[in-house]
Amino acid sequence: MADMMWAGRFSKQVDAGVNAFNSSIAFDGRMYRHDIQGSIAHATMLGECGIITKEDSLEIIGGLNEILADIDSGKLELDPNAEDIHMFVEAELTKRLGDVGKRLHTSRSRNDQVAVDLRLYLRDEIAEVEALVKELIETIVKIAKEHTETIMPGYTHLQRAQPITLAHHLMAYVWMLLRDMERLQDTVKRMNYCPLGSGALAGTTYKTNRQLTSDLLGFTAPMPNSLDGVSDRDYCVELCCAFSLLMTHLSRFSEEIILWCSWEFKFVELDDAFATGSSIMPQKKNPDVTELIRGKTGRVNGDLVTLLTMMKGLPLAYNKDMQEDKEAIFDALDNVKLCVKTFTPMLATMRVLKDNMRNAAARGFINATDCADYLVKKGMPFRDAYKITGTLVAQCIEKGVTLETLPLDDYKAMTDLFDEDVYNAISLDTCVRERKSEGGPSPEEVVKQIALAEEKIASL
Repeated sequence: MADMMWAGRFSKQVDAGVNAFNSSIAFDGRMYRHDIQGSIAHATMLGECGIITKEDSLEIIGGLNEILADIDSGKLELDPNAEDIHMFVEAELTKRLGDVGKRLHTSRSRNDQVAVDLRLYLRDEIAEVEALVKELIETIVKIAKEHTETIMPGYTHLQRAQPITLAHHLMAYVWMLLRDMERLQDTVKRMNYCPLGSGALAGTTYKTNRQLTSDLLGFTAPMPNSLDGVSDRDYCVELCCAFSLLMTHLSRFSEEIILWCSWEFKFVELDDAFATGSSIMPQKKNPDVTELIRGKTGRVNGDLVTLLTMMKGLPLAYNKDMQEDKEAIFDALDNVKLCVKTFTPMLATMRVLKDNMRNAAARGFINATDCADYLVKKGMPFRDAYKITGTLVAQCIEKGVTLETLPLDDYKAMTDLFDEDVYNAISLDTCVRERKSEGGPSPEEVVKQIALAEEKIASL
């Protein structure tokens, strides 16, 4: 086909359906800025090494900057019939500069070109995701600071287990998200090596300077093996894995908010701007944002499986299968950004119903462990204390009372170690306040957690 850069080998035009099937500009067009950035670095290196003249190098760089400005301004639109963004930019450059434009691709292949474009693009996008996640973490910390003494039930098996505070609960998500930030940063460290100069797979016979292009593009160093340079997509898989974990954390948090919004819990109420209604039931206020995040987690996980499955049987070096990397990683990226952007203001405007949380904590015998610990501190072995407390809980259920309202005579009937001070020991405030072990829910310990988290956030 006359317009195809590789058409010389072929005696007839490629079928129109095959062209459409092969084309990737519909999704890789978003990398136009990074494609031009990589080409400017390549043209600079060609001129510095004398592979093309300095004059041609400068003319190419000027032409590329003009194309970038024209795309940014909307003066130049991407051609949907172009094979990909790389061929579009090169064809436009050649149209503007003639033979000089044709010199740009000297000592370069589309294989190393797309590899460097994708790394540059994802590096910038990861920085944006990190900023969004950092804002989310700061929002959660702000809410936690307001609720260091807001008592609520902690759960295991979705059964009320022990008393904690809302701040303690929220800080668990802060640590999850901080680990997500570290994973994103670790991914950047491993992906920040430059494949440009690897050629199609075997480098080039030209005396190039790969260190120069690597430095110009802000990479740590050139990739040491040209085969690996064009065929590595570990960074896409690793990034998508980090995205999947991030989405899993958002999904878990979303599930809890869905539960907390229900009348069965009624721990929180979402702002009207972040909820929807029913087409038939006028009383409904649905947490659709959190439900969608929960659903989109499956989609991002699917993108991860796509990448792993795509790569699992590929021989070295480049194979056309690898064109599928971009749609998968771009989809994961777009959905992560969308979810975090929506989740943060939803959380910031959410109303906490403290009294409902406290009332729920007052039921369910979540101070039973503290009752057993009371006996242990008076010298009884834990297993004996555990059995006595379990018997007392059974008696409370039978009589329709709680441990706080059970008469002292009933306690003493089990053991003389019980005294009036048991009621203070098993009060919710005491139960929370005395859990001073490192990382525990006491206000004092949660304040330490918050300070530690803020220190970590500041270092990101």
